[in-house]
Amino acid sequence: MIDRPTFVYVTYIKSTPEKVWHALTDAALTAEYWGHSNVSDWQVGSKWEHQRTDGTQIADVVGTVVESAPPTRLVTTWAAPGETRPDVPSRVTFDIQPYGDIVRLTVTHEKLAGETDRVAAASGWPAVLSNLKSLIETGSPLPQEPWLVPEP
Repeated sequence: MIDRPTFVYVTYIKSTPEKVWHALTDAALTAEYWGHSNVSDWQVGSKWEHQRTDGTQIADVVGTVVESAPPTRLVTTWAAPGETRPDVPSRVTFDIQPYGDIVRLTVTHEKLAGETDRVAAASGWPAVLSNLKSLIETGSPLPQEPWLVPEP
C-alpha cells in the first residue's frame, strides 16, 4: 500500500458551530467566499458538487458525503468529474469544535494523489478558509480572491 500525503489546516473563528456548518454547506454562502457553490443535501451517501458560479454550473470537483454530523463534523470524498483511477478520490474532513465564543475549524485533506496535490492543498485551503473566516466574522469575504495571490 502506498502512503498518500495529507494536509491539515486549523483556524479559529469568532462564531458558533452552527454558523460555521451553515457556511460550509450553504451553496449561496460557499459561492461568496469560495468562488464555487458546494451543492448537496449533505446526507450520508449523497453526491456533492463544487460548481462554478459563472452560470455554467460546471462541477470542478465531485464527491460523496461520507459522514454528516451537524454542526460538528462533515466528511466528503473529492475527485475530478469522471475520475476513474483506483487511487482517487481523496477525502476531506471538516471538524468543528466550539470553545467559548469561538470555533476551532480543522480541515484534513487526506489520501492526496501525491506531493503536487499536497502543495496545491497547502496553498488552496488557507486561502479559502481565510475568506470563510472573514465572511463569518465581518459579513464580507476578503476584498480580493486570496487564492489568486502569487506565491513569493
